[in-house]
Amino acid sequence: MSRLFENLAGAGAASAATAPEFTPEQRSLLLAIARAAIASSLIGDPLPDSPPAHSFSFPALTEPRGVFTTLYLKGELRGCVGYPLPIRPLFRAVAETARAAAFEDTRFWPLTPEEAPSLKLSLSVLSRLFPIPADKVEIGRHGLLISQGLRRGLLLPQVPLEHAWDRETFLAQTCHKAGLPLDAWRKSATLEAFTAEVFGDNFDDEDPSS
Repeated sequence: MSRLFENLAGAGAASAATAPEFTPEQRSLLLAIARAAIASSLIGDPLPDSPPAHSFSFPALTEPRGVFTTLYLKGELRGCVGYPLPIRPLFRAVAETARAAAFEDTRFWPLTPEEAPSLKLSLSVLSRLFPIPADKVEIGRHGLLISQGLRRGLLLPQVPLEHAWDRETFLAQTCHKAGLPLDAWRKSATLEAFTAEVFGDNFDDEDPSS
């Protein structure tokens, strides 16, 4: 498996006022893929190599996309892992990141069968990365990837909203995530942005942190 990224913050309400890319049915299908990946791992079954048979009306399922899967248990973060780059078909990226968030996030013990029924999931499907000047970063709309040499740090668009950060704090905290000086964004670090469509269990009628 290619390198996965962990993210310290959870996924709250969808960021940015943009038209949804995915219909409610498509969102439900992606969440079902994530849940099935976790369930199959609990019993030792491999991940599927092909998309669900009933997904023929959802061509985007086989397109490479970046995605993060965030897990909650009793209102607390239980794991968050993702691919910032489009290196897997969406259905496979969702399955792999869900499994990794449940069992490979090094900040948590692997998920147990007893915890699984109470788990809530959130998916953040990412756009492609694009270069962006620091003064064009929009809080709540853009996620950030800051890199320099072998160091890279990524934060999702909803993170600064959850922490009430301004633009400069968001930039500095993304540098911190990369293990870089907080002002690296002003100097030689590479700054890229992305947007994300965020959805999950009960997000339409319930705060995932409740």
